[in-house]
Amino acid sequence: MSRVRDNYENSRARKLKRWYDGDVDLLQEITEIKAPPAEQEQVPEAWRIQQSEAQASQNLMWPQGMSEETVWEGRQKPTEEQIYRNLEASGLWSFEKLYRVMAVILCAAIIAVLLWTVTALPMFGEAGNPANNEVPQRYIESGVQETGAVNFVTGMILDYRAFDTFGESCVLFIASCCVLVLLRVDIAVKGRNGENLGEDDTVFEPRNDVVLQTAAKILVPMILVFGIYIVLNGHLSPGGGFSGGAVLGSGLILYLNAFGFKKTHRFFTEKVYRRMTLCALTFYCLAKSYSFFTGANHLESGIPLGTPGAILSSGLILPLNICVGLVVACTMYAFFTLFRKGGM
Repeated sequence: MSRVRDNYENSRARKLKRWYDGDVDLLQEITEIKAPPAEQEQVPEAWRIQQSEAQASQNLMWPQGMSEETVWEGRQKPTEEQIYRNLEASGLWSFEKLYRVMAVILCAAIIAVLLWTVTALPMFGEAGNPANNEVPQRYIESGVQETGAVNFVTGMILDYRAFDTFGESCVLFIASCCVLVLLRVDIAVKGRNGENLGEDDTVFEPRNDVVLQTAAKILVPMILVFGIYIVLNGHLSPGGGFSGGAVLGSGLILYLNAFGFKKTHRFFTEKVYRRMTLCALTFYCLAKSYSFFTGANHLESGIPLGTPGAILSSGLILPLNICVGLVVACTMYAFFTLFRKGGM
């Protein structure tokens, strides 16, 4: 059992789990240069340069109470020439050049494909253009009967083109994950830098701005109520999950700027963000998968459309609007907190 436990502790899954919880800096562990014991005696000079460079990368942020001179006391600080020579010897320098060349080639290929697509587009004003064919006519004439949504735009986005909207929601979630990977400050890095850990975020807190806090007490409830109204009435009037979620996210950001993370964490934490986003995307996926399956097989979905114009109508469009609004609001708040302090 102990051997199995040791293998799990050293496995990639365990390291990924520890990085996900913020306990270790996985990027530093991956990029740390380690030489085999047999090679240390053969190339002591190269190994010393690698160790100096690794130590330099670890001490880019000096521990609390220590200066750069104190950290490098008694050790030889690597010069820029040694660092570049080490990069060239390890093959990283050639990889960086290849990466730049491939990036330029990829961008040029994407631009060429887009320009070629533009040349294949129909001329503006032609009678056969998509804006003049039977598709918009179907939306206008049969949209209310088939979707139950008075707002044709919402019916089109969340019913006729719901698969595209699900992809857009996933793009928002993936974007927040990418920003999390790039900007999150792990607990291990905070500990080396001497920053406050845990819930003590006083360095990021506002300095009791009376004007901002007073304005926030008045505006935040109004912004949140207005955002909820836009989300819930998206199938009846202009609005929907994207616009309503943006309003809700702006309300959360204003509250955070006025009162700080300590008070915001009373009702919105990283755990709440994860669960809300996961539940919203999962429900959206399952609901529309059922709708796609029944529609493709010409089966009755059994979901009542209700009375057009009523708040509880339009079938799945209302709950889907709520899901999209939650994803957008959570993503906006996550972006702001990650750019501000590297975490939620």
